Amino acid sequence: MTNVTNKPTVAGSTITRDLRELDVQTDNIYESIVIMAKRANQISNNVKEELHQKLSEFASSNDNLEEIFENREQIEISKHYERMPKATLVAVQEFLENKVYYRNPAKENL
Repeated sequence: MTNVTNKPTVAGSTITRDLRELDVQTDNIYESIVIMAKRANQISNNVKEELHQKLSEFASSNDNLEEIFENREQIEISKHYERMPKATLVAVQEFLENKVYYRNPAKENL
């Protein structure tokens, strides 16, 4: 699945995965899940930080209810982030496409 910019798109909802696909790189399903979970946390934190930076431009010390509802740009920014794919879906996609760097120090010492 590709979009206009030829970047692979991430599924917009949860899809069923074959577990055998997930442990191909690590030979351990649990290790793969931990890697994807940590990557999802990284993505989520980055998106959250980016959103807070953009919304901080709109912060004022004397907000009233009328100003909050009338700020269309702020609403559009929020809607954009709500439409973005979930961090877990992005992390799984990146993992399956070998785009995630990871290492296991326990395995390196063997």
